[in-house]
Amino acid sequence: MARSKQGFTERLARACSNHPWRTLALWGLAVVAALALTATSLRGLTSEGYVSGKPESTRAADLIAKAFPPTPADLKSQFSDIIVVHSDRYGVDTPRFRAFVAKLSSQSEATGKVLNLRSYLEDGRTLVSRDGHAAVIQILVNTDRAIEPVVLLVKKANGQDGFAVTITGDHAVGSDFSAVSQHDLEQGELALGLPAAMVVLLLVFGAVVAGLVPLLMALVSIAVGMGIVSALSLQFGFSVFILNMLTGMGLALGIDYSLFVLSRYREERAAGTIKEAAIRAAGATASRAVAFSGGTFVIALSGMFLVKTTVLRSLAAGAIIVGIVSVAAALTLLPAVLGVLGDRVNALRVPILGRDIGRESSAEGRFWQRIVEVVLRRPLLSLLVAAGAMLAIASPTLGLHVGENGVNTLPSHLPSEQGYVALQRYFPAQSPYPARIVVSGGNAAARADLVKLQKRLAVDPRFAPGAIKNSTVLRGVSLLDVPVRGDASSDGAIKALRDLRSHIIPELFAGSGAKVLVGGRTALYSDYFNAVTNPTPIVLALVLGLSFVLLTVAFRSIVVAAVSILLDLLSVGAAYGVLTLVFLHGYGAHLLGFQHVPVIDAWVPLFLFSVLFGLSMDYQVFLVSRIRERYDQTGSTRDAVSGGVASTARIITGAALIIIAVFSGFASGEMVAFQQMGFGVAVALFLDATVVRSVVLPSVLSLLGDRCWYLPRWLAWLPRVEVSRHPQAAALSTSTDAA
Repeated sequence: MARSKQGFTERLARACSNHPWRTLALWGLAVVAALALTATSLRGLTSEGYVSGKPESTRAADLIAKAFPPTPADLKSQFSDIIVVHSDRYGVDTPRFRAFVAKLSSQSEATGKVLNLRSYLEDGRTLVSRDGHAAVIQILVNTDRAIEPVVLLVKKANGQDGFAVTITGDHAVGSDFSAVSQHDLEQGELALGLPAAMVVLLLVFGAVVAGLVPLLMALVSIAVGMGIVSALSLQFGFSVFILNMLTGMGLALGIDYSLFVLSRYREERAAGTIKEAAIRAAGATASRAVAFSGGTFVIALSGMFLVKTTVLRSLAAGAIIVGIVSVAAALTLLPAVLGVLGDRVNALRVPILGRDIGRESSAEGRFWQRIVEVVLRRPLLSLLVAAGAMLAIASPTLGLHVGENGVNTLPSHLPSEQGYVALQRYFPAQSPYPARIVVSGGNAAARADLVKLQKRLAVDPRFAPGAIKNSTVLRGVSLLDVPVRGDASSDGAIKALRDLRSHIIPELFAGSGAKVLVGGRTALYSDYFNAVTNPTPIVLALVLGLSFVLLTVAFRSIVVAAVSILLDLLSVGAAYGVLTLVFLHGYGAHLLGFQHVPVIDAWVPLFLFSVLFGLSMDYQVFLVSRIRERYDQTGSTRDAVSGGVASTARIITGAALIIIAVFSGFASGEMVAFQQMGFGVAVALFLDATVVRSVVLPSVLSLLGDRCWYLPRWLAWLPRVEVSRHPQAAALSTSTDAA
């Protein structure tokens, strides 16, 4: 009997299932190598959101570094962090206060991590609060890790002998952000996401072994992905948040992709197909859809590489790496596991839930069948109600405001947040993040203009008195350091910085010919916001355009491609609307354990768009490929929609619930940015898997009828790329072909 032509994913599934132990051994070696790399090579992760290229803040920093190279004398005027010492009982001039500060200063220097230290004991009244009951110790360290022993000293000294001691600043904040990120990873994504995912898998499969298999695929994908990141970290600088994203997305994609393939295998076995043919059938259908979905996911995330920031590029890299590994595991490791287990994948059945295992009708749940029948009876009404509700949820997006939630949104028990509060209370003019205004070139009036700027900013309530110094290395270069009041990333500080750049400096230096650059931490944040928001239209156009092309090629229909993109945008809009309502307007924020904040973190909207577009496209591809498969069999769009939605709704809903559980782990953490991201993904995918896929899409396809599959004649040259190609019945039978 002639064999039918097999596709790549089908041949791959067959080869791996025929040689399972070789495949398992290769993956085992990959995991061991990855774990070794992670243990020995993972380094260089940062909590900073650096902007690549040469924004103004970077050019200013470079010029300052050249014009004012550090000398022992200069280092005494530089500091990275501030320790605030306060006592209601003692004044700063009392022997007890002076002795306490002297002891804390000597202990800090004894750690060997402090490069320089300055306190009011050496610098008179400039580091003392107005009421005379608080003083600051300024210190200079060079890394987040170097600040850790000083933070331990501060914690130990706090509360002793009637003194309150806190610390904040560049590296104290960075250390706390890293600690919170690690805590959220352990307690949220792993402690919450893993058990919740296992519960959903048991509900979907009704058997313990079947539930454990996708979880195994996810853990393997995470381990291998971590090894790849560790190797790349030797050459590239990644944000510490890449670990959170790799773990969370690894759980989500690793489980979902395996869920699709495993469910198709069990469906084929329930229909009477022999094991080997069932694996090939899953490889020809679900594996193809997984490969295509993985490709669209990579495309959706790759757009973020156009954004020149460490955070977004690291998040995209983590998601893409683990996404590719998850596809590889679903296409190779899973068929090998099925080749070994066979029907034992249904072992340890869960009471009640596992009673229908092996029945051909078990793939289509009665609940979803009834939902689809109701929708198809009144498609227009269903569409108007469901789409109207989604648009209503998305409407608050018009009030979306982006920015940076900085140290003031950290948990109140963390040292850097406590230090920030103390600094604002006792030293509102003190800041470890001054605006650094460097002036070069120009005529003789430029120096006088800089003095005018110093005097003007000294009386501006948004700033504080600053100091001017002239370079002894580069002639004609001067520097004005001006403290910016408030959190360096706050909306008020950013607006003040932008006003300084756009209006105050051009007004005062008009005609001088001087080159004026503004650097410092607040300037860096301002440049970061610009780097995130400015490329957004290009990223959107790239992702939408490439996705439209791929979907058109895959389904040979511009209608399906356009509908798919519009529905994904509907889900993204709903996510933006919910974020605006909860985090910016505060509706239900405290009830859900979230903070009511003034801004959505700048990277969140663009990242949400990419992730949601990629994830929801997974469900779209899986569902539409099944609809197309049934349409090719029956020739009826209505029957194809009914059968396709009913047979995949339970799997899609289960897959979405797993991702919702994983991203709820992000939302349950303490970092506001990850709360926003996790909550946005969870809500959007819930709506996408229920309202959009089960109501909006079926009603739209039903109303369009055969026009769903319209492809203009001038596009007939497009290559035929079958997302779901079922083998011939002869190859699936229990006939002599199995021999």
